[in-house]
Amino acid sequence: MVQKIKQASERFSARTFAVSVVGVLMLSGIIALVLMEVTKAEVAVDMNGEEAVVYTHAENVGDVLNEQGIEIGEHDLVEPSVDTKIEANMTIAYTEAQEVRVSIGEDTETVWTTADTVGDLLDDMNQEVGEHDQVEPDLNERLESGMDIAYQEAFPVTVTSDGETEEVWTVSTTVGDLLDAQAIELGELDRVEPEADEELNIEEDVRVVRVEKVTDVVEETISYGTVTENDSSMARGTEEVLEPGEEGKKEKRYEVVLEDGEEVSRELIDEEVVSESQDRVVAVGTRSTQQNVSRSGNASSSSSSSSAGEWMNFTATAYTAYCTGCSGVTRTGIDLRANPNSRVIAVDPSVIPLGSRVEVEGRGTFLAADTGGAINGRKIDIFMPDRSAALAFGRQSVRVRIVE
Repeated sequence: MVQKIKQASERFSARTFAVSVVGVLMLSGIIALVLMEVTKAEVAVDMNGEEAVVYTHAENVGDVLNEQGIEIGEHDLVEPSVDTKIEANMTIAYTEAQEVRVSIGEDTETVWTTADTVGDLLDDMNQEVGEHDQVEPDLNERLESGMDIAYQEAFPVTVTSDGETEEVWTVSTTVGDLLDAQAIELGELDRVEPEADEELNIEEDVRVVRVEKVTDVVEETISYGTVTENDSSMARGTEEVLEPGEEGKKEKRYEVVLEDGEEVSRELIDEEVVSESQDRVVAVGTRSTQQNVSRSGNASSSSSSSSAGEWMNFTATAYTAYCTGCSGVTRTGIDLRANPNSRVIAVDPSVIPLGSRVEVEGRGTFLAADTGGAINGRKIDIFMPDRSAALAFGRQSVRVRIVE
């Protein structure tokens, strides 16, 4: 019995000792854990704009980031540096670099950057952006990996259009692109100088020419001619106007090209007679006159022809009262402008005396009442009231004789 009690006591003592050892070990572990947690440093980590608070026994910034599973790339940004020792309540900022393509003018390069926006990136690249420069995407756009960024520097040009001239800033590469950017439309006939596909240069002068075609209708008169009719019932040298004559009318249609409102060309495209002219008809006497001569005594009566002179060959031209250098008043004082129906010729007074009545064969009689610088010898200049008739007469050979 005693032996059993002794054995039981021994078993209890061993068990008690084992429990005590385990308890001491557990307590030590708990104390160690508590001490470890208490001695950790509190650090704020900002990862790409997202902040988290961590507790760490890491020695430096790089170790902290490794604990967070962050692999630091060559172009990534870490502040402070990865070798900086950890201090309580410090803040670590980590920004992952992004690869983007940047085009400046015609040059393109790949850039690794930790900038937040397009504008920040250009600032980092020391690229100044002017008021009129063009950047795509917008300067405030947040950067994303693989983004394409294009920068174009604006330059000044002068644009003249629709009567206005102004200086504009542009990034256009051709004249046509500039017109599109300025919302300037060209009509079917309009043109631009330089041409639309020409490369645009700094301080270029660009001119838009507005072209239009219009039809202009012009009414002109048709001069009437003069027709003479021999009349045997009228004495030679006399005339009578049977029909006064009437001018006709015709319309001429012109295609007129205007550039910026100014006429640059005119082309006749159609001509139509509205009313025909009516000839002036003049009756010319052809009857010869007889004169009786009486003699005294037993002399018999006889008849003889008139005393008209012999026919002579002359060169004839025609003039008006409004010719260059003309006053409209003849050498003998007849105002032809006030008396447009006067039958007057200009002569060389040494051949045909002024004041003579002269017959032009087939045209009737005229008064030699004027002279002219070019009228010398056997030349006459016939007055006509109508310039077109005078031009149409031209230069002719005629027969002339002095009647009285």
